[in-house]
Amino acid sequence: MEEFEVSDASKKTKTVYISTIISIALVLLMLGLLGLVLVHAKNLSNYVKENIVLNIIVDEGAKETDVLAFQKELNANRAVKQTQYVNKELAARNLTQDLGEDFVNFLGYNPLTSTFDVYLKAEYANNKSIETLKANIAKNPVVKEVVYQSSLIDMVNKNINTIGLIILAFAVLLLVIAIALINNTIRLAIYSQRFLIKSMQLVGATKNFIRRPFLLYAALHGLIAAFIAIIILLATLIYARKEVPEIIILNNYKEFGFVFVGLILMGIFITGISTWFAVSRYLRLKSYNLYR
Repeated sequence: MEEFEVSDASKKTKTVYISTIISIALVLLMLGLLGLVLVHAKNLSNYVKENIVLNIIVDEGAKETDVLAFQKELNANRAVKQTQYVNKELAARNLTQDLGEDFVNFLGYNPLTSTFDVYLKAEYANNKSIETLKANIAKNPVVKEVVYQSSLIDMVNKNINTIGLIILAFAVLLLVIAIALINNTIRLAIYSQRFLIKSMQLVGATKNFIRRPFLLYAALHGLIAAFIAIIILLATLIYARKEVPEIIILNNYKEFGFVFVGLILMGIFITGISTWFAVSRYLRLKSYNLYR
């Protein structure tokens, strides 16, 4: 009979631990998905900014050697990510392909000019930085005119900032909810062990001695839950990359690694803190209050 009771109690304890791990894993999965959204939002923001084009119209009298030297100067600028030189002939061929007819033969001459397509780094893709760059570029004698859409750049930056604030607010709210859910899950799990905690205390065990095994189990449960969440997230990423291979932001493994490490640390930290407070609560509680 005693063996049956011990076995039954052991099974109940294992069931509580398993349900706790699954609950924590689901919450960490939610946080992991949020982390991936934040990474994607950041990368997508940079991708949009770095595809804003600054057009530099080259003076028709400029020599080819001066133009190539100017391109090297542009590439050396810290604000410039890359440049593309489009001479008159290449511009004419591209426009002919777009129009579907040879406009050069029709007009009798090529009215287009040579240009540079300048792509900026994300942190410099704003009107203030571009105006500074434009002023420096315009001093070069090979430059006839610098053209860019200031209203478009301003609109892109405003929209990105607004979306960023919304995502950040949502992230903070979701983090608070996640911490509350994990804390409640841990408290329910410790509640089932309240008599064991009080019994150990009554026979003379110190508070730290009682807390230690619970904290170790909490760290282990947080680690296991984090690994479960990471496995599900990896499966989701692999599936998304297979279904939508054009999404280039899914290739940023370094930042995904930071998200996964963050999940592990968060799982251990939140479960540990929640367990410490839950166990401390029952250590302070009087014996007659355990049944309330």
